[in-house]
Amino acid sequence: AAVVEAARNQDAVESAQHALGPFALDLLGVDFAHHHARRLGHLRRRQFLRTLVGAWPWATAPFAVQAQAARRTVAILGDSQRGGFGHDLDTVFVGRPELGDVVVADPDPAGRARVARRVGAVRAHADWRTLIEKERPWLACIAMRHATPHFEIARAALEAGAHLYVEKPFVTTLGEADALLALAKARGLRIAVAHSMRMAPAVRRLLQVIHEEGRLGELRSLRAHGKQDARAGGEDLMVLGTHLMDLMRLFAGNPQWVHASTLQDGRPITQSDRRRVKDDVGWVAGDHVHATFGFGNGVHGSFVSDAPSRDTSGHWGVEWVGTLGSARILADLVPRVLVRVHPRGRPANATDPWQTLDGVAPSEASQHNVPVVADWLDAIRLNREPECSGHNGARAT
Repeated sequence: AAVVEAARNQDAVESAQHALGPFALDLLGVDFAHHHARRLGHLRRRQFLRTLVGAWPWATAPFAVQAQAARRTVAILGDSQRGGFGHDLDTVFVGRPELGDVVVADPDPAGRARVARRVGAVRAHADWRTLIEKERPWLACIAMRHATPHFEIARAALEAGAHLYVEKPFVTTLGEADALLALAKARGLRIAVAHSMRMAPAVRRLLQVIHEEGRLGELRSLRAHGKQDARAGGEDLMVLGTHLMDLMRLFAGNPQWVHASTLQDGRPITQSDRRRVKDDVGWVAGDHVHATFGFGNGVHGSFVSDAPSRDTSGHWGVEWVGTLGSARILADLVPRVLVRVHPRGRPANATDPWQTLDGVAPSEASQHNVPVVADWLDAIRLNREPECSGHNGARAT
């Protein structure tokens, strides 16, 4: 009703804002209506309505709109004793008052008080179940690095109507991922996973160099290796390796086949080798992992995590190898990219220099979640999948 009134008379927008509140109107696109009613007053009412509806994809998602208009709390869910709040995930709503009041859950009293102060929370709860039941947030950030509680918390938050931003790894099994994705689809909700390297300025710039400028030619192979520290093997694969799997999928799509070997002390793993680790991501095993992937168009990829190889393989990340050049993504909260362009007409050799990729926008490590969260919020507004979607998070897992 507010949208129709806005088309009839721009003064009605102020009345609607008074009745519904600016937050709800923003979700409905009425601020957009007010702006264009003033600037494009010559438009006929029917023509203006067509413009407005075309700019409001949520017109086909009434459940999502109603659910969000009814709530104005956003939740940060963590555990200072079990995975903390990830890499700055407690701050994803800081500086965004238009999203609503921030509420926090953390079973650790000292951690709960500290995070509440840091993010300016209006309320803090010891139990995430209590928070979800009482606060009914429309946005929820599941921030702890421990993945084992992700599924239970995410399911409860989705059932309460919350869109989710989840620390990686998304969950611990593909069955859990399928269940959450199906629930989100049924409720008209969006899930994003904190594979922030996909949205890092250097990686987005590399995509431009590859696809728009063609400086590196056609992709032929991808070579990934983990951090290969004391966590080498299965722990490295699950704690950090999902970032690399996500990047390989970004460049090459879904693999068509995989062959892998996991060893412990030089022998194939058995069930007795499984263990739980500091960042509890479920069961892991092995101190050596080697996997080979077959992508489309004859592209091959590989992943290695093997502690003795750390000194020779260098910084963890992904090497992109093309017909005209190569790129190295040096993984980190703010990854760097080096490129080596091979002169046309002669094969590459070891003397070709690696150079820092040009044209990369500056970025701070503390801000690495910003582009991911911005895209997630935009995806909610436009009723589309986020770039770092739950589907991508599940595939990486």
